[in-house]
Amino acid sequence: MLKKQSLLVVSLFFVLLLVCLSIYWQGLNGGFIFDDFVNLQELGTYGTIDSWDKFRAFVTNGFSGPTGRPISLASFLIDDNTWPSQAPIFKYTNLMIHLLNGTLLFWATLLLLKHYQYEEKKATWIALVSFSLWLFHPYFVSTTLYVVQRMAQLTTLFSLVGIIGYLKARCYVTEKPIFAYFFMTFILGVSTLLATFSKENGALLPLLILVIEFCNLSQINKPIWQWRAIFLWLPSLAIIAVLIKYTSFAENPWPNRNFNMIERLYSEARIVVEYLFNLFVPQIELKGLYQDGYDVSRSITHPITTLYSIIFLFLLFFMAFVVRKKYPLLALAILFFFAAHLMESTVLGLELYFEHRNYLAALFLFLPIASGLYSLRKYVNLKLLNLIVLIILVILCFFTYERVKLWSNTDRLQIYWAKNSPNSVRAQNSLAAILFADGQFVEANKHLNSAIKSMPDSTLLTLRSLLHKLYLNTASHEDFVHTANKLRSQPHDAQALLTFRTLVEYTTQDAKSRIFTYDSLLLIRALQDNPNYKNDENVKKLAPYLAAKIELANNQPKEALNEYLKAIKIYNDVEAGLMMVAELGSHHATKEALILLDQVEKQYYQQDPKTLKRSKVEYDFESKRIREILFAQLQKDIKH
Repeated sequence: MLKKQSLLVVSLFFVLLLVCLSIYWQGLNGGFIFDDFVNLQELGTYGTIDSWDKFRAFVTNGFSGPTGRPISLASFLIDDNTWPSQAPIFKYTNLMIHLLNGTLLFWATLLLLKHYQYEEKKATWIALVSFSLWLFHPYFVSTTLYVVQRMAQLTTLFSLVGIIGYLKARCYVTEKPIFAYFFMTFILGVSTLLATFSKENGALLPLLILVIEFCNLSQINKPIWQWRAIFLWLPSLAIIAVLIKYTSFAENPWPNRNFNMIERLYSEARIVVEYLFNLFVPQIELKGLYQDGYDVSRSITHPITTLYSIIFLFLLFFMAFVVRKKYPLLALAILFFFAAHLMESTVLGLELYFEHRNYLAALFLFLPIASGLYSLRKYVNLKLLNLIVLIILVILCFFTYERVKLWSNTDRLQIYWAKNSPNSVRAQNSLAAILFADGQFVEANKHLNSAIKSMPDSTLLTLRSLLHKLYLNTASHEDFVHTANKLRSQPHDAQALLTFRTLVEYTTQDAKSRIFTYDSLLLIRALQDNPNYKNDENVKKLAPYLAAKIELANNQPKEALNEYLKAIKIYNDVEAGLMMVAELGSHHATKEALILLDQVEKQYYQQDPKTLKRSKVEYDFESKRIREILFAQLQKDIKH
């Protein structure tokens, strides 16, 4: 009988995974979006990554967070080792990780319920339902099909491995204490490191396990307090100490954000409540990734929902402690959710809203629902109970299927988001770009003008408007002057810099567009004069580099050299330096190219080898090759 039940559970488990696979399959057709390009284009910086030096350079030069997230970067090489690439390959791996995370969640839940002294049959039923609610939830489509969010997936994966390893070893605390404590320490340490180097909130793993321990009322196989103090409490307190260190009550602690720390905390209260609402009341699709238009809470009563949200969250947190002894799974769901949000939804200067922040946080959120459904067995028969669960899962599957279908067409998805996010600058910029690329010039400009009217302070929209005029050959000197005047005072928007670079480089392409090169210099100077941009490291790099390209396009090699010399000091990178030398050389500015090469080589000899994008052997060879080409060109120029 027991064997038959086990076979049924295994069969149901694999059926659920197959259903999930089939639902997500059509979503693999979608393309790359947003931060995918920024993070994955580095695959092409090194040519084909086919050597240890290139591998090391790629995985150790990440910029997405303080750790560089090397584990996540290394995982992208599973799919491809160069750029451009095909999104479906990467999305397939993300889907496999999602299914693996579901598998690990089922296992972790079974072990957790065992330690919480749940009878095996009951634990199995609850674990199946709870993991299914998480696996099929439409809220996690954006985490699974947004390639770069593999970082969030891997953090969750290694956190689950840590939880499973810890709970498994915990079973032997009484029988085999040496083995148990050694393995708990080992798995906790390794998993925390792997999770953290996938994404920084992986450092919360000791705190998450501490929450699991706190909500466990059973004293059976409980680790001694000394071990818990050293390996759970101390790391958790260290994280809190780091967050306190980053706490700033300055009026403008983050120049690239339109909110300060207090405003962020107020806003996050509303956002976390919104997360919870969307997790318990699933939607097919909301605003997606366009959250830059989110209404910031400027005070505790503006908007008034800020106060209501703070009160609600405080009561929820307080309730977790009150009900812990009677309803430990409810306490676990609440406290685990809050703990997982501690890093990304509090004092750090991150963007306000992202769905993927709930991928880890919601792991055990549906346990109380599953347990509550099981308790209905006292009042309804098993067949009716299973029917109720089936209906819930079918609804979730339908919502997820519809959302995945939307994600299968990237342009359609972004248009949908833009129409549902009228206050998002990025959304309106993307919609204008998509319409323009589709040849709907009048509609694109009409939409853009309407967006600028409602959001006149947007640097991104201001630049997009001028770029469209350039593309249509309708731009004038007055347009550049008008744009420059606006750029001098507009708020910071990191997303605008790519459009800014595209615009300036477009004016250097051919004779028709070069009439605006010196007008482009106006834009560069305006951005440098803007107090909201002048301290931006990317602007500091970009300004002299683009100025050099403009001078080069106007056949002013000496002026170009001066700007390139400024640029290489700021870039401080041989890869960028050699590219600038090549640009000078390709414009027959041979003498200037050799002068710049001398400076690049001086910097190269002082550059930290760990920051090199290729091996020293390759750079030595490339530098020598370029010098020989330039000398040959110089000799040729002298003869003529």
